[in-house]
Amino acid sequence: MSDKTAGGEPAQGWMLYMLRSADSRLYTGITTDLGRRLEEHRQGGRRGAKALRGRAPLELVYNCAFRDRSSASVAEYRVKQLSRIMKERLVAGDISLQTLISDDESENGC
Repeated sequence: MSDKTAGGEPAQGWMLYMLRSADSRLYTGITTDLGRRLEEHRQGGRRGAKALRGRAPLELVYNCAFRDRSSASVAEYRVKQLSRIMKERLVAGDISLQTLISDDESENGC
């Protein structure tokens, strides 16, 4: 059985995630398999983000589900444009991702 839908998108959807490194940097990315991607970052090899190498330990501080890659990419771009203060407010739950993207993009209103 395939993990993709007829349109080629992953069956479980896309996730936007934010990691905090040991030096308190925030990293934002998207993936279809959060557990796998977090492990890739933690191992630090070719598949992990260069920005996170040598910055262990990494802590997952935020994640949000999306219907498709396009929606997740739009949200990722908008989060990456935020100031550090606004990113911290998002992580803390003081603001929602819905305030940054249109209401129909996110699956669960996170």
